[in-house]
Amino acid sequence: MQGQLYRLAAFSSDPAGGNPAGVWIGDELPAPEDMQRIATEVGYSETAFIAPTTGEHRTIRYYSPLAEVSFCGHATVASAVVLGRLSGTGSYQLNTAVGLVPVRVDDSKGELQATLTSVAPEQKPAPSTLVNEVLNLLQWSPEELNETIPPALAYGGAWHLILATGSLIRLDQLTYDFDRLKALMLREGLTTIQLVYRESDEVFHARNAFPVGGVVEDPATGAAAAALGGYLRAADLIPVPSQFLIHQGAQMGRPSLLHIDVPELGGIRVSGTAVDIV
Repeated sequence: MQGQLYRLAAFSSDPAGGNPAGVWIGDELPAPEDMQRIATEVGYSETAFIAPTTGEHRTIRYYSPLAEVSFCGHATVASAVVLGRLSGTGSYQLNTAVGLVPVRVDDSKGELQATLTSVAPEQKPAPSTLVNEVLNLLQWSPEELNETIPPALAYGGAWHLILATGSLIRLDQLTYDFDRLKALMLREGLTTIQLVYRESDEVFHARNAFPVGGVVEDPATGAAAAALGGYLRAADLIPVPSQFLIHQGAQMGRPSLLHIDVPELGGIRVSGTAVDIV
Protein backbone atom coordinates (compact mmCIF):
# COMPACT_ATOMS: atom_id res chain seq x y z
CA MET A 1 0.00 0.00 0.00
CA GLN A 2 1.64 3.18 -1.21
CA GLY A 3 0.10 6.59 -1.38
CA GLN A 4 0.48 10.24 -0.48
CA LEU A 5 -1.44 11.87 2.37
CA TYR A 6 -2.38 15.55 2.20
CA ARG A 7 -3.95 17.72 4.89
CA LEU A 8 -6.16 20.65 3.86
CA ALA A 9 -8.73 23.02 5.32
CA ALA A 10 -11.80 23.04 3.08
CA PHE A 11 -14.16 25.96 2.49
CA SER A 12 -11.53 28.48 3.54
CA SER A 13 -8.47 30.28 2.20
CA ASP A 14 -6.98 30.35 5.70
CA PRO A 15 -5.48 27.15 7.18
CA ALA A 16 -6.78 28.30 10.57
CA GLY A 17 -10.34 28.30 9.19
CA GLY A 18 -12.49 25.85 7.31
CA ASN A 19 -12.90 22.14 7.97
CA PRO A 20 -9.72 20.04 8.10
CA ALA A 21 -9.71 16.98 5.85
CA GLY A 22 -7.21 14.30 5.04
CA VAL A 23 -6.79 13.35 1.38
CA TRP A 24 -4.97 10.09 0.61
CA ILE A 25 -4.18 9.32 -3.06
CA GLY A 26 -2.64 6.10 -4.33
CA ASP A 27 -2.71 3.59 -7.17
CA GLU A 28 -5.28 1.46 -5.34
CA LEU A 29 -7.36 1.88 -2.23
CA PRO A 30 -6.00 0.46 1.02
CA ALA A 31 -7.93 -2.28 2.79
CA PRO A 32 -10.89 -0.97 4.80
CA GLU A 33 -9.12 -1.61 8.09
CA ASP A 34 -6.12 0.37 6.86
CA MET A 35 -8.30 3.27 5.73
CA GLN A 36 -9.94 3.30 9.14
CA ARG A 37 -6.57 3.22 10.90
CA ILE A 38 -5.20 6.09 8.80
CA ALA A 39 -8.34 8.19 9.34
CA THR A 40 -8.12 7.59 13.08
CA GLU A 41 -4.47 8.60 13.11
CA VAL A 42 -5.16 11.74 11.07
CA GLY A 43 -7.91 12.63 13.53
CA TYR A 44 -9.91 14.97 11.30
CA SER A 45 -13.67 14.60 10.99
CA GLU A 46 -13.08 12.87 7.64
CA THR A 47 -10.27 11.58 5.48
CA ALA A 48 -10.88 10.79 1.80
CA PHE A 49 -9.13 7.94 0.01
CA ILE A 50 -8.78 8.14 -3.78
CA ALA A 51 -7.51 5.69 -6.42
CA PRO A 52 -6.11 5.49 -9.01
CA THR A 53 -3.68 8.38 -9.17
CA THR A 54 -4.49 9.26 -12.81
CA GLY A 55 -7.52 9.34 -15.07
CA GLU A 56 -10.84 11.16 -15.19
CA HIS A 57 -12.69 8.52 -13.16
CA ARG A 58 -11.51 7.83 -9.61
CA THR A 59 -12.90 5.78 -6.74
CA ILE A 60 -13.25 7.69 -3.48
CA ARG A 61 -14.16 6.55 0.04
CA TYR A 62 -14.54 8.56 3.25
CA TYR A 63 -13.67 7.66 6.83
CA SER A 64 -14.22 9.51 10.08
CA PRO A 65 -12.07 8.61 13.10
CA LEU A 66 -14.77 6.09 14.08
CA ALA A 67 -16.34 4.67 10.92
CA GLU A 68 -16.79 4.87 7.17
CA VAL A 69 -19.05 7.72 6.00
CA SER A 70 -21.18 7.34 2.88
CA PHE A 71 -20.35 10.79 1.51
CA CYS A 72 -18.47 13.85 2.73
CA GLY A 73 -18.66 17.22 1.01
CA HIS A 74 -15.73 19.04 2.59
CA ALA A 75 -13.35 16.13 1.96
CA THR A 76 -14.59 16.05 -1.65
CA VAL A 77 -13.77 19.73 -2.11
CA ALA A 78 -10.34 19.18 -0.54
CA SER A 79 -9.80 16.15 -2.79
CA ALA A 80 -10.78 18.08 -5.91
CA VAL A 81 -8.30 20.83 -5.08
CA VAL A 82 -5.54 18.23 -4.69
CA LEU A 83 -6.52 16.63 -8.02
CA GLY A 84 -6.44 20.05 -9.62
CA ARG A 85 -2.92 20.61 -8.37
CA LEU A 86 -1.67 17.19 -9.46
CA SER A 87 -3.54 16.72 -12.74
CA GLY A 88 -4.75 20.18 -13.75
CA THR A 89 -8.01 22.08 -13.69
CA GLY A 90 -11.11 20.63 -15.32
CA SER A 91 -13.68 17.96 -14.52
CA TYR A 92 -13.29 14.71 -12.61
CA GLN A 93 -15.75 11.91 -11.93
CA LEU A 94 -15.66 10.51 -8.41
CA ASN A 95 -17.25 7.12 -7.81
CA THR A 96 -18.52 7.31 -4.23
CA ALA A 97 -20.33 4.66 -2.23
CA VAL A 98 -23.63 6.46 -2.98
CA GLY A 99 -23.10 7.12 -6.68
CA LEU A 100 -21.21 9.26 -9.16
CA VAL A 101 -20.27 12.75 -7.93
CA PRO A 102 -18.81 15.02 -10.63
CA VAL A 103 -16.39 17.71 -9.48
CA ARG A 104 -14.95 20.64 -11.36
CA VAL A 105 -11.78 22.51 -10.48
CA ASP A 106 -11.23 26.06 -11.75
CA ASP A 107 -8.46 28.59 -11.24
CA SER A 108 -9.86 31.82 -9.85
CA LYS A 109 -7.21 34.51 -9.62
CA GLY A 110 -4.51 32.00 -8.72
CA GLU A 111 -6.68 30.10 -6.23
CA LEU A 112 -8.23 26.73 -7.01
CA GLN A 113 -11.99 26.55 -6.51
CA ALA A 114 -13.78 23.19 -6.46
CA THR A 115 -17.43 22.51 -7.20
CA LEU A 116 -19.14 19.19 -6.50
CA THR A 117 -22.53 18.17 -7.83
CA SER A 118 -24.36 15.99 -5.33
CA VAL A 119 -26.29 12.84 -6.09
CA ALA A 120 -30.04 13.42 -6.44
CA PRO A 121 -31.27 14.94 -3.17
CA GLU A 122 -34.11 13.43 -1.19
CA GLN A 123 -36.21 14.70 1.67
CA LYS A 124 -39.08 13.65 3.91
CA PRO A 125 -40.90 15.13 6.90
CA ALA A 126 -39.21 14.60 10.25
CA PRO A 127 -41.43 12.67 12.72
CA SER A 128 -42.49 14.88 15.62
CA THR A 129 -41.30 12.27 18.10
CA LEU A 130 -37.79 12.41 16.63
CA VAL A 131 -37.79 16.21 16.55
CA ASN A 132 -38.89 16.44 20.17
CA GLU A 133 -36.28 13.91 21.24
CA VAL A 134 -33.50 15.86 19.52
CA LEU A 135 -34.76 19.20 20.83
CA ASN A 136 -34.64 17.80 24.34
CA LEU A 137 -31.03 16.66 23.90
CA LEU A 138 -30.08 20.06 22.43
CA GLN A 139 -31.90 21.85 25.27
CA TRP A 140 -34.00 23.71 22.70
CA SER A 141 -37.68 24.47 23.10
CA PRO A 142 -40.16 23.94 20.22
CA GLU A 143 -40.92 27.67 20.32
CA GLU A 144 -37.36 28.41 19.21
CA LEU A 145 -37.88 26.72 15.83
CA ASN A 146 -38.56 28.76 12.70
CA GLU A 147 -42.00 27.65 11.55
CA THR A 148 -41.33 28.84 7.99
CA ILE A 149 -38.68 26.11 7.58
CA PRO A 150 -40.29 22.98 9.06
CA PRO A 151 -38.02 20.23 10.45
CA ALA A 152 -37.07 17.71 7.77
CA LEU A 153 -34.93 14.72 7.03
CA ALA A 154 -32.81 15.55 4.00
CA TYR A 155 -30.30 13.64 1.88
CA GLY A 156 -27.51 14.77 -0.39
CA GLY A 157 -25.31 11.67 -0.14
CA ALA A 158 -25.99 11.19 3.58
CA TRP A 159 -29.06 11.78 5.75
CA HIS A 160 -29.33 14.81 8.02
CA LEU A 161 -31.99 16.18 10.33
CA ILE A 162 -32.55 19.87 9.54
CA LEU A 163 -33.77 22.11 12.35
CA ALA A 164 -34.15 25.83 11.68
CA THR A 165 -34.23 28.47 14.39
CA GLY A 166 -35.48 32.02 14.14
CA SER A 167 -32.66 33.35 16.30
CA LEU A 168 -28.97 33.62 15.57
CA ILE A 169 -28.41 33.87 19.32
CA ARG A 170 -30.00 30.44 19.73
CA LEU A 171 -27.68 29.07 17.05
CA ASP A 172 -24.68 30.51 18.88
CA GLN A 173 -25.37 28.16 21.80
CA LEU A 174 -24.70 24.47 21.21
CA THR A 175 -24.65 22.08 24.15
CA TYR A 176 -25.76 18.46 24.12
CA ASP A 177 -25.21 15.03 25.66
CA PHE A 178 -22.65 13.57 23.26
CA ASP A 179 -23.29 9.87 23.93
CA ARG A 180 -27.09 10.12 23.94
CA LEU A 181 -27.26 12.14 20.71
CA LYS A 182 -24.78 9.79 19.07
CA ALA A 183 -26.90 6.77 20.02
CA LEU A 184 -30.05 8.45 18.67
CA MET A 185 -28.36 9.34 15.39
CA LEU A 186 -27.01 5.82 14.92
CA ARG A 187 -30.48 4.48 15.57
CA GLU A 188 -31.99 6.82 12.96
CA GLY A 189 -29.20 6.58 10.38
CA LEU A 190 -28.31 10.28 10.60
CA THR A 191 -24.89 11.71 9.77
CA THR A 192 -25.35 15.17 11.30
CA ILE A 193 -27.96 17.32 12.98
CA GLN A 194 -27.97 20.45 10.83
CA LEU A 195 -29.00 23.55 12.76
CA VAL A 196 -29.66 26.56 10.54
CA TYR A 197 -30.64 30.22 10.74
CA ARG A 198 -31.83 32.05 7.63
CA GLU A 199 -30.53 35.60 7.60
CA SER A 200 -31.96 36.22 4.11
CA ASP A 201 -32.75 34.32 0.91
CA GLU A 202 -29.06 34.57 0.01
CA VAL A 203 -27.41 33.95 3.40
CA PHE A 204 -27.74 31.11 5.90
CA HIS A 205 -25.81 30.27 9.06
CA ALA A 206 -25.33 26.66 10.13
CA ARG A 207 -23.93 24.42 12.82
CA ASN A 208 -23.68 20.64 12.47
CA ALA A 209 -23.53 18.27 15.42
CA PHE A 210 -21.49 15.22 14.36
CA PRO A 211 -21.04 12.84 17.32
CA VAL A 212 -21.33 9.77 15.06
CA GLY A 213 -18.05 10.87 13.49
CA GLY A 214 -16.36 11.22 16.86
CA VAL A 215 -16.44 15.04 17.00
CA VAL A 216 -18.84 17.41 18.72
CA GLU A 217 -19.26 19.68 15.72
CA ASP A 218 -18.27 19.97 12.08
CA PRO A 219 -16.99 23.43 11.00
CA ALA A 220 -18.14 22.99 7.36
CA THR A 221 -20.46 20.29 6.07
CA GLY A 222 -20.79 20.10 2.30
CA ALA A 223 -23.07 17.05 2.27
CA ALA A 224 -25.51 18.75 4.65
CA ALA A 225 -25.35 21.91 2.54
CA ALA A 226 -26.40 19.91 -0.52
CA ALA A 227 -29.19 18.27 1.48
CA LEU A 228 -30.39 21.68 2.67
CA GLY A 229 -30.43 23.05 -0.87
CA GLY A 230 -32.45 20.07 -2.07
CA TYR A 231 -34.93 20.41 0.78
CA LEU A 232 -35.44 24.14 0.30
CA ARG A 233 -36.07 23.56 -3.42
CA ALA A 234 -38.49 20.67 -2.91
CA ALA A 235 -40.44 22.58 -0.25
CA ASP A 236 -40.66 25.74 -2.41
CA LEU A 237 -38.84 27.71 0.29
CA ILE A 238 -36.47 29.37 -2.21
CA PRO A 239 -36.86 30.45 -5.83
CA VAL A 240 -35.19 28.19 -8.36
CA PRO A 241 -32.70 28.42 -9.80
CA SER A 242 -30.95 30.29 -7.00
CA GLN A 243 -27.71 30.64 -5.11
CA PHE A 244 -26.99 31.21 -1.45
CA LEU A 245 -24.12 31.20 1.03
CA ILE A 246 -23.74 29.21 4.22
CA HIS A 247 -21.57 30.59 7.00
CA GLN A 248 -20.43 27.84 9.34
CA GLY A 249 -17.70 27.23 11.90
CA ALA A 250 -17.42 30.77 13.26
CA GLN A 251 -18.46 29.71 16.77
CA MET A 252 -15.66 27.12 16.69
CA GLY A 253 -13.05 29.65 15.61
CA ARG A 254 -12.84 28.02 12.16
CA PRO A 255 -14.99 30.25 9.91
CA SER A 256 -16.06 28.55 6.69
CA LEU A 257 -17.91 29.73 3.60
CA LEU A 258 -19.92 27.40 1.38
CA HIS A 259 -21.40 28.50 -1.97
CA ILE A 260 -24.61 26.67 -2.86
CA ASP A 261 -26.08 26.63 -6.36
CA VAL A 262 -29.59 25.18 -6.64
CA PRO A 263 -30.65 24.38 -10.22
CA GLU A 264 -34.23 23.65 -11.22
CA LEU A 265 -33.53 19.92 -11.39
CA GLY A 266 -30.84 17.43 -10.41
CA GLY A 267 -28.01 17.51 -7.94
CA ILE A 268 -27.08 20.49 -5.82
CA ARG A 269 -23.76 22.21 -6.53
CA VAL A 270 -21.54 23.06 -3.56
CA SER A 271 -18.38 25.12 -4.09
CA GLY A 272 -15.44 26.24 -2.05
CA THR A 273 -11.71 26.58 -1.76
CA ALA A 274 -9.17 24.53 0.21
CA VAL A 275 -5.74 25.36 1.55
CA ASP A 276 -2.87 23.29 2.94
CA ILE A 277 -2.61 22.85 6.69
CA VAL A 278 1.02 23.34 7.63
